[in-house]
Amino acid sequence: MALISSPLLAGSVRAQDVAENETVELPPVVVDSTAEAKAKGKRSGSGTDTRLSGVSGTSSADSAAFDTGGPVKGGGGITGTSTTVISREQIARAPQATLADIIAREAGVQTSSLYGGVNGVGTTVDLRGFGVTGPSNTLVLINGRRLNDWDLPGFDLSTIAKESVERIEISRGNSGAVLYGDGAVGGVINIVTRSGAKLPNQARIEGGLGSFSSREANLSANVSEGVFSAFVNANSFSSDGYRDNNDLEQKSIVADFRWTFARASVYANIAADDQELGLPGTRNIAPVLGVDELHDDRRGTSTPLDYADKQGVRATVGMTYMIERDVELIIDGGIRRKEQQAAFISSGAYLDTDLTTRSLTPRVNVTQPFYGMPSRIIAGIDLYNTDYDSRRSMAKGLAPIHVYTGEQDAFAGYYQQTLSVLPTTDISAGGRVQRNETTARDVYDPTAPQAFANPQGLPLDESETNYAWHLGAEHEVFSGVTLLARAAQSFRVPNIDERIGASPVFAVTDFDLRTQKSRDWEAGLRLNYGPVEIQSSYYEMRLIDEIHFDPINFYNTNLDPTRRRGVETIASWQVNRDVRVRGNLTYTDAVFRSGPLAGNEVPMVSPWTGSANVSWSVLGPQLWVDVGVRYFSQRYLDGNEINANAVYFVPTTTLFDLKVGGESDGFFWSAAVQNLFDREYYDYGADTGSPFFPFYSFYPQPGRTFMVKAGMSW
Repeated sequence: MALISSPLLAGSVRAQDVAENETVELPPVVVDSTAEAKAKGKRSGSGTDTRLSGVSGTSSADSAAFDTGGPVKGGGGITGTSTTVISREQIARAPQATLADIIAREAGVQTSSLYGGVNGVGTTVDLRGFGVTGPSNTLVLINGRRLNDWDLPGFDLSTIAKESVERIEISRGNSGAVLYGDGAVGGVINIVTRSGAKLPNQARIEGGLGSFSSREANLSANVSEGVFSAFVNANSFSSDGYRDNNDLEQKSIVADFRWTFARASVYANIAADDQELGLPGTRNIAPVLGVDELHDDRRGTSTPLDYADKQGVRATVGMTYMIERDVELIIDGGIRRKEQQAAFISSGAYLDTDLTTRSLTPRVNVTQPFYGMPSRIIAGIDLYNTDYDSRRSMAKGLAPIHVYTGEQDAFAGYYQQTLSVLPTTDISAGGRVQRNETTARDVYDPTAPQAFANPQGLPLDESETNYAWHLGAEHEVFSGVTLLARAAQSFRVPNIDERIGASPVFAVTDFDLRTQKSRDWEAGLRLNYGPVEIQSSYYEMRLIDEIHFDPINFYNTNLDPTRRRGVETIASWQVNRDVRVRGNLTYTDAVFRSGPLAGNEVPMVSPWTGSANVSWSVLGPQLWVDVGVRYFSQRYLDGNEINANAVYFVPTTTLFDLKVGGESDGFFWSAAVQNLFDREYYDYGADTGSPFFPFYSFYPQPGRTFMVKAGMSW
């Protein structure tokens, strides 16, 4: 397990079902999915094609207008899946300060926050109950491109400024694996960034002050002139943090450039971020020693000199071309690089790690009728190459004890088709074949300064082929009532840090872990009655060789077969033109289904989660209020797979959040309060002791926090 992230060491939108340009007030819902729109098969060039946006017959421009936060009419994504789209207005009005906390309001999502939760750094997102491995089982995309890195820290959502985001698409379950590949087990979260196409020229500047001496500055501008358009956003955030040695300095910038012609478009998206973070470590309880840091000094630190720095850059360039009015070719490629330096002075460890990923992803969208039936085909090839280099020493400047290197090549082809077989019925089917070639090496230097180190690992050269598939259907029984169902298979290839930690401490690692396999099915009901929208679905997921970190013995392993099942219910009610109510409730049952742990709950998964939110435009855009409540039930601590001798849990927690704001003549302002009632809580804890020496570790989260912002646009 990578030290930098270790808590111990640190329906488709149907052709006939929605009226064109249907709107509501809060937030606006504009869905154009008529037969006429499908038949056009034409892109505006202003949107970002993300595969998920268009698989049901909607173009990316259509998706940009999606709503909801409640259920998406007609699915809004892969046929038969539970899909949510969070609009830019919802993101702007949300009381939550970070993208991770905003996503956490949605059905089936659970989060765990490390390092005091400052600006969402170290907050992990888990779809459908995977606990500590949630980030590796939830696939994160930017504009339809994979961002899950080939290491445990993965992608940090805090590096994306909220102001640069156009919308967030969430597709739950295994079905996203066909379009996007391995890691789409719990689901897919696609973050679509803003572009300047077809928008008036505008500049925007904003500043904010908040708790713990937090300071934020944001600048954005969009330009559109003839065939050219551009959008640029720059963000700077700094804070002393909730805890000692919890300070953060973070900067990010994203730029989107587009040239749009009659039948083609060319685009480039470039982003960079820089982060410096103090690592406060855990607050420990050791009853035998009389230690209780969690209650005696929850804001303190026992690691006052530990830190983690990170620099990232990513770029994507591509083009689209309408070969015919209903055949579109998309060719794009990208590169991203992440450099990390982390010092764990308290435990005598220093990491210097570089990770580079290159990709080429050509694909076609075909909307030609199939034997007279409306059809949408998306097919393509994914080519990914990743290089990893990690130098690990006792301290900065000393010779590395171990140098771990690795390379992974992924070659995949996929095909997915959606058919409207009847005016009231859509079906979808797709498949993916993916071959991974992996190498890993360890060079051990016995002469380097060291205390106790693992011996040199054995080399790994591995090739394997995996398969994913999806079947889905949606049927409108009568107006406003739709049945949905799907089944799918996905897989997750072990990342390099999991391979490095595939053997116990002081044992020779062979980098060998088996690929995790999953199959799931889902069935549900979607209701649309004017201002009221409700969706409820039941799912069941069965996994073999689930990859899991053992915090007791400090190594990664393949578990005995496990199972997830649950019920997710999402609802929204447009009370009137000024008030909208949204909410969801999720039951998650995550258990081991065979082996010595059969019947036990998977740690760090809350059986019950839910949220509710009220948005009220008191005086239109001049004054609005957004109030929310988030809830999660008790979880077993990480490491307590046996579910026995539990003294401490992650307790049941309810949090209230509030935000008010307004805009007039280009001036805008907002004031937000999170954890309104100052609840002391934590959402991650580990049980790493024994019956003879119990030992527990926690990451306490802040109480009440506030952030006040103001700015101008012109």
